[in-house]
Amino acid sequence: MAAQAGGQRVEIGADRYMARLGLDVSGFAETATRLGDEGKSPLYAAIDGRLAAIIAVADPIKETTPQAILALHRLGLKVAMITGDNARTANAIARQLGIDEVVAEVLPDGKVTAVKRLKGIGQLAYVGDGINDAPALAEADVGLAVGTGTDIAIEAADVVLMSGRLTAVSDAIALSKATMRNIRQNLFWAFIYNALLIPVAAGALWPAFGILLSPIFAAAAMALSSVFVLGNALRLRRFTAAEA
Repeated sequence: MAAQAGGQRVEIGADRYMARLGLDVSGFAETATRLGDEGKSPLYAAIDGRLAAIIAVADPIKETTPQAILALHRLGLKVAMITGDNARTANAIARQLGIDEVVAEVLPDGKVTAVKRLKGIGQLAYVGDGINDAPALAEADVGLAVGTGTDIAIEAADVVLMSGRLTAVSDAIALSKATMRNIRQNLFWAFIYNALLIPVAAGALWPAFGILLSPIFAAAAMALSSVFVLGNALRLRRFTAAEA
């Protein structure tokens, strides 16, 4: 059930909302349970203060979503879903997709609370696209906004995924890991290169072997070091997610 509060869309459980109105929905309990187990959100309709019908709505799962979650699991990551939908529906969707943890029936500020709790387990990246996701995107260690989402979510995020494909999440994480590997490689080889050649350029071999490094060759060696580091960094242009 959706309600407006101060211009902000708030998700609350339909049964609780009807209970606030003094309407008993127990007669539809079995149907609501079945719909929830099918991944659908049950809504109730009342006419003249009397419960009249139950309606089911469902968001279709994007074609790329199962692939995206599988890719995240292959990266050794756990996936949690934070949603305002009722718990039964959320858990049904989680079972279909292999999601590890579900936090359901939360208000916008509840998303921030959930993010803080999950951050206590380990580093956390949050993916969102709506106005209600903005605080959680800012609170997470890394916020990833879907580029097709709202402007405020994009402003609050650290990374913007230009496409609406959820597989871009695992691609971004894999690319970040490849970038860090590349940086460590460059630091290692630059250190080894300089540790070996700087003493030679300073004349360390002169007393024992009478060898001095010409300034011309020293300058060329320094330039070659930069070329090597730059060439290694440019390998990232050929990056594909399969490399991770």
